[in-house]
Amino acid sequence: MKNNDSKIVEKEKIVAEKLNGRFAMLGFIALIGAYLTTGQIIPGFI
Repeated sequence: MKNNDSKIVEKEKIVAEKLNGRFAMLGFIALIGAYLTTGQIIPGFI
């Protein structure tokens, strides 16, 4: 039973890491888009 539980946890960790990576890529694209349109890395600051 312990082996089965660890497989479920590992699958959830893999899904969480993939989701985290996708959100990181989305944030990076948003950063590039903001820089290209406004010339500022963080619009509103400096």
